[in-house]
Amino acid sequence: MNSQNGFLLSFIKYGENDAVLHCFTEEDGFQTYFLKGIYSKRNKKKALLQPLNLLNFTVNPAKGNGIPLVSGFELVKDHDMYMDIKANTVIFFISDFLNQVLRHENKNSGLFFSIDEFVNELANKNYQCHLLFLITVLKIQGVAPLIHTGKYLDPETGTFSEVPAHQLFSDEISHIWKTALSSENLYTTRIHSSQRKDFLDSILVYYHYHITDFKIPASLEVIQQIFE
Repeated sequence: MNSQNGFLLSFIKYGENDAVLHCFTEEDGFQTYFLKGIYSKRNKKKALLQPLNLLNFTVNPAKGNGIPLVSGFELVKDHDMYMDIKANTVIFFISDFLNQVLRHENKNSGLFFSIDEFVNELANKNYQCHLLFLITVLKIQGVAPLIHTGKYLDPETGTFSEVPAHQLFSDEISHIWKTALSSENLYTTRIHSSQRKDFLDSILVYYHYHITDFKIPASLEVIQQIFE
Protein backbone atom coordinates (compact mmCIF):
# COMPACT_ATOMS: atom_id res chain seq x y z
CA MET A 1 0.00 0.00 0.00
CA ASN A 2 1.41 3.40 -0.91
CA SER A 3 0.36 7.04 -1.02
CA GLN A 4 0.48 8.93 -4.30
CA ASN A 5 -0.41 12.43 -5.48
CA GLY A 6 -1.93 12.60 -8.93
CA PHE A 7 -3.98 14.78 -11.26
CA LEU A 8 -7.21 13.11 -12.36
CA LEU A 9 -7.38 13.12 -16.16
CA SER A 10 -10.47 11.01 -16.79
CA PHE A 11 -12.78 8.52 -15.12
CA ILE A 12 -15.20 5.92 -16.44
CA LYS A 13 -18.07 4.40 -14.50
CA TYR A 14 -17.67 0.64 -14.20
CA GLY A 15 -20.74 -1.39 -13.31
CA GLU A 16 -23.20 0.11 -10.85
CA ASN A 17 -20.89 1.67 -8.24
CA ASP A 18 -17.27 1.46 -9.34
CA ALA A 19 -14.97 3.55 -11.56
CA VAL A 20 -11.74 3.30 -13.54
CA LEU A 21 -9.51 6.36 -13.12
CA HIS A 22 -6.77 7.65 -15.39
CA CYS A 23 -4.29 9.88 -13.55
CA PHE A 24 -0.91 11.52 -14.00
CA THR A 25 0.98 10.92 -10.77
CA GLU A 26 4.01 12.58 -9.25
CA GLU A 27 5.96 9.37 -8.66
CA ASP A 28 4.86 6.96 -11.40
CA GLY A 29 3.61 9.07 -14.31
CA PHE A 30 0.44 7.93 -16.08
CA GLN A 31 -1.51 5.39 -14.03
CA THR A 32 -4.83 3.56 -14.24
CA TYR A 33 -6.61 2.84 -10.94
CA PHE A 34 -9.73 0.95 -9.94
CA LEU A 35 -12.02 2.65 -7.41
CA LYS A 36 -14.75 0.63 -5.72
CA GLY A 37 -18.06 1.96 -4.45
CA ILE A 38 -17.59 5.58 -5.53
CA TYR A 39 -21.08 5.75 -7.08
CA SER A 40 -22.91 4.21 -4.14
CA LYS A 41 -25.57 6.49 -2.62
CA ARG A 42 -23.71 6.88 0.67
CA ASN A 43 -20.41 7.88 -0.91
CA LYS A 44 -20.03 11.66 -0.81
CA LYS A 45 -16.57 11.64 -2.38
CA LYS A 46 -17.80 11.28 -5.96
CA ALA A 47 -17.99 15.09 -5.99
CA LEU A 48 -14.16 15.06 -5.90
CA LEU A 49 -14.00 13.28 -9.25
CA GLN A 50 -13.43 16.40 -11.30
CA PRO A 51 -10.91 16.60 -14.16
CA LEU A 52 -7.50 17.97 -13.10
CA ASN A 53 -8.30 17.78 -9.39
CA LEU A 54 -5.07 17.04 -7.51
CA LEU A 55 -5.82 14.04 -5.33
CA ASN A 56 -3.84 11.96 -2.86
CA PHE A 57 -4.51 8.28 -3.44
CA THR A 58 -3.90 5.36 -1.11
CA VAL A 59 -3.19 2.53 -3.53
CA ASN A 60 -3.00 -1.23 -3.12
CA PRO A 61 -0.65 -2.89 -5.65
CA ALA A 62 -2.21 -4.79 -8.54
CA LYS A 63 -2.64 -8.54 -8.26
CA GLY A 64 -1.66 -10.57 -11.31
CA ASN A 65 -2.73 -8.76 -14.46
CA GLY A 66 -5.20 -6.51 -12.62
CA ILE A 67 -4.91 -2.78 -12.03
CA PRO A 68 -4.06 -1.11 -8.69
CA LEU A 69 -6.97 -0.62 -6.33
CA VAL A 70 -7.61 2.74 -4.63
CA SER A 71 -8.55 2.14 -1.00
CA GLY A 72 -8.95 5.86 -0.24
CA PHE A 73 -8.35 9.34 -1.64
CA GLU A 74 -8.39 12.95 -0.50
CA LEU A 75 -8.41 16.34 -2.23
CA VAL A 76 -4.99 18.00 -2.03
CA LYS A 77 -5.99 21.42 -3.40
CA ASP A 78 -9.41 22.99 -3.83
CA HIS A 79 -9.43 25.62 -6.57
CA ASP A 80 -13.22 25.67 -6.86
CA MET A 81 -13.19 26.62 -10.56
CA TYR A 82 -15.94 24.34 -11.80
CA MET A 83 -18.71 26.96 -11.56
CA ASP A 84 -16.75 29.26 -13.88
CA ILE A 85 -17.89 28.18 -17.36
CA LYS A 86 -14.73 29.40 -19.13
CA ALA A 87 -12.40 27.75 -16.62
CA ASN A 88 -14.49 24.58 -16.65
CA THR A 89 -14.31 24.39 -20.44
CA VAL A 90 -10.53 24.84 -20.36
CA ILE A 91 -10.18 22.14 -17.68
CA PHE A 92 -12.13 19.59 -19.70
CA PHE A 93 -10.17 20.40 -22.85
CA ILE A 94 -6.77 20.09 -21.19
CA SER A 95 -7.66 16.94 -19.24
CA ASP A 96 -8.95 15.43 -22.50
CA PHE A 97 -5.73 16.48 -24.21
CA LEU A 98 -3.41 15.13 -21.50
CA ASN A 99 -5.34 11.88 -21.19
CA GLN A 100 -4.32 11.24 -24.78
CA VAL A 101 -0.74 12.52 -24.98
CA LEU A 102 0.49 11.22 -21.60
CA ARG A 103 -0.71 7.62 -21.97
CA HIS A 104 2.85 6.27 -22.16
CA GLU A 105 4.54 8.86 -19.96
CA ASN A 106 6.57 7.60 -16.99
CA LYS A 107 7.60 9.72 -14.01
CA ASN A 108 8.23 13.28 -15.16
CA SER A 109 8.50 15.81 -12.34
CA GLY A 110 8.77 18.75 -14.73
CA LEU A 111 5.52 17.80 -16.42
CA PHE A 112 3.74 17.12 -13.12
CA PHE A 113 4.63 20.52 -11.71
CA SER A 114 3.83 22.26 -15.00
CA ILE A 115 0.26 20.91 -14.72
CA ASP A 116 0.11 22.35 -11.21
CA GLU A 117 1.37 25.71 -12.48
CA PHE A 118 -1.21 25.69 -15.28
CA VAL A 119 -4.08 25.00 -12.84
CA ASN A 120 -2.89 27.89 -10.66
CA GLU A 121 -2.85 30.21 -13.68
CA LEU A 122 -6.38 29.19 -14.58
CA ALA A 123 -7.54 29.64 -10.99
CA ASN A 124 -6.28 33.23 -11.31
CA LYS A 125 -8.55 33.65 -14.38
CA ASN A 126 -5.82 33.53 -17.01
CA TYR A 127 -8.17 32.23 -19.71
CA GLN A 128 -5.47 31.93 -22.35
CA CYS A 129 -3.15 29.82 -20.18
CA HIS A 130 -4.20 26.54 -21.83
CA LEU A 131 -2.66 27.70 -25.10
CA LEU A 132 0.65 28.45 -23.45
CA PHE A 133 0.54 25.30 -21.35
CA LEU A 134 0.43 23.24 -24.55
CA ILE A 135 3.65 24.96 -25.63
CA THR A 136 5.14 24.10 -22.23
CA VAL A 137 4.34 20.42 -22.79
CA LEU A 138 6.19 20.52 -26.12
CA LYS A 139 9.23 22.07 -24.43
CA ILE A 140 9.29 19.45 -21.68
CA GLN A 141 8.89 16.66 -24.24
CA GLY A 142 11.84 18.04 -26.19
CA VAL A 143 9.94 18.66 -29.44
CA ALA A 144 9.34 22.42 -29.23
CA PRO A 145 10.42 24.57 -32.20
CA LEU A 146 14.00 25.80 -32.36
CA ILE A 147 14.26 29.59 -32.38
CA HIS A 148 15.96 31.06 -35.44
CA THR A 149 15.95 34.48 -37.06
CA GLY A 150 13.31 33.43 -39.60
CA LYS A 151 9.88 35.04 -39.54
CA TYR A 152 7.67 32.02 -40.17
CA LEU A 153 7.41 28.80 -38.19
CA ASP A 154 7.52 25.62 -40.25
CA PRO A 155 5.44 23.14 -38.19
CA GLU A 156 6.86 20.07 -39.90
CA THR A 157 10.54 20.84 -39.29
CA GLY A 158 10.06 22.79 -36.05
CA THR A 159 12.22 25.64 -37.29
CA PHE A 160 11.69 29.25 -38.36
CA SER A 161 12.31 30.27 -41.96
CA GLU A 162 12.10 33.36 -44.15
CA VAL A 163 9.20 32.07 -46.23
CA PRO A 164 5.77 30.76 -45.12
CA ALA A 165 5.59 26.95 -44.87
CA HIS A 166 1.97 26.50 -43.78
CA GLN A 167 -1.13 28.65 -44.21
CA LEU A 168 -1.89 28.73 -40.46
CA PHE A 169 1.58 29.93 -39.55
CA SER A 170 1.36 33.57 -40.59
CA ASP A 171 3.90 36.11 -39.38
CA GLU A 172 1.52 37.08 -36.51
CA ILE A 173 0.94 33.50 -35.32
CA SER A 174 4.61 32.62 -35.76
CA HIS A 175 5.55 35.69 -33.72
CA ILE A 176 3.36 34.49 -30.82
CA TRP A 177 5.15 31.12 -30.93
CA LYS A 178 8.54 32.80 -30.88
CA THR A 179 7.56 35.16 -28.05
CA ALA A 180 6.25 32.30 -25.92
CA LEU A 181 9.25 30.06 -26.58
CA SER A 182 11.77 32.76 -25.71
CA SER A 183 9.93 34.14 -22.67
CA GLU A 184 11.35 33.52 -19.20
CA ASN A 185 7.77 33.24 -17.91
CA LEU A 186 5.76 31.82 -20.77
CA TYR A 187 2.42 32.76 -19.16
CA THR A 188 3.17 36.48 -19.53
CA THR A 189 2.77 36.09 -23.30
CA ARG A 190 -0.31 38.01 -24.45
CA ILE A 191 -2.52 36.63 -27.21
CA HIS A 192 -5.27 38.87 -28.55
CA SER A 193 -8.72 37.29 -28.42
CA SER A 194 -8.98 37.53 -32.23
CA GLN A 195 -5.84 35.39 -32.58
CA ARG A 196 -6.63 32.62 -30.09
CA LYS A 197 -8.54 30.32 -32.44
CA ASP A 198 -5.85 30.45 -35.12
CA PHE A 199 -3.12 30.03 -32.53
CA LEU A 200 -4.83 26.95 -31.07
CA ASP A 201 -5.30 25.53 -34.55
CA SER A 202 -1.57 26.06 -35.20
CA ILE A 203 -0.72 24.21 -31.96
CA LEU A 204 -2.86 21.23 -33.02
CA VAL A 205 -1.11 21.13 -36.40
CA TYR A 206 2.27 21.16 -34.66
CA TYR A 207 1.22 18.32 -32.33
CA HIS A 208 0.07 16.34 -35.37
CA TYR A 209 3.60 16.49 -36.77
CA HIS A 210 5.52 15.85 -33.56
CA ILE A 211 3.41 13.68 -31.21
CA THR A 212 2.92 10.06 -32.33
CA ASP A 213 -0.69 9.05 -33.07
CA PHE A 214 -2.01 12.45 -32.00
CA LYS A 215 -5.75 12.95 -32.47
CA ILE A 216 -7.80 16.14 -32.18
CA PRO A 217 -9.49 16.16 -28.73
CA ALA A 218 -13.26 15.66 -28.87
CA SER A 219 -13.71 18.75 -26.68
CA LEU A 220 -12.10 21.10 -29.24
CA GLU A 221 -15.42 22.28 -30.68
CA VAL A 222 -16.73 23.26 -27.24
CA ILE A 223 -13.68 25.33 -26.31
CA GLN A 224 -13.76 27.10 -29.66
CA GLN A 225 -17.41 28.05 -29.14
CA ILE A 226 -16.74 29.41 -25.65
CA PHE A 227 -13.86 31.59 -26.81
CA GLU A 228 -15.34 32.87 -30.08
